[in-house]
Amino acid sequence: MKKRGLVVVDLQNEYLPAGKLPLSGIAAAAANAARALVDARKKGIPVFHVRHESSKNNAPVFVPGTSGVEIQPAVAPVGDEPVIVKHFINAFRDTDLKKHLDARGVEEIVVVGAMSHMCVDAIVRAAVDMGYPATVLHDACATMDLEFNGVAVPAAQVHAAMMAAFVFGYGTVKSVDEYLAA
Repeated sequence: MKKRGLVVVDLQNEYLPAGKLPLSGIAAAAANAARALVDARKKGIPVFHVRHESSKNNAPVFVPGTSGVEIQPAVAPVGDEPVIVKHFINAFRDTDLKKHLDARGVEEIVVVGAMSHMCVDAIVRAAVDMGYPATVLHDACATMDLEFNGVAVPAAQVHAAMMAAFVFGYGTVKSVDEYLAA
């Protein structure tokens, strides 16, 4: 069995209903992510937190120093769990995430977080391309309604399309219950 690490991606206040970029199903996703987090801590699985911050103070969201960039309390880091601050969608880009994973001997990752169609997608694809098999806990991730070329795409469909793409070619997708039972 490969050594596993849990990566908690961007479960920040900005995505809550009171934030500037509320996501559909964020409360349930954070609650499920918290369950996976408790399990990881109990089993000694290394945990890595990723937090997005804009690199510009005049950005509309994820402004440094605001409550929006803070990690939600239900999944807040404890002890020596690293927090990787990123300025791009991909958590590996211009960060030391890989260094942290390698330092802890992580060989495969489990991903929870936000947004399914952006930062979760980017970290899963990059991780797999770098040789880390990935499992996504689908009910511990959230996203938003999108629109393209006049077509409205509800968050549930955006999320399902991302999870289907992962299963098709990038990794394993499980519910938190399935993951905890394994």
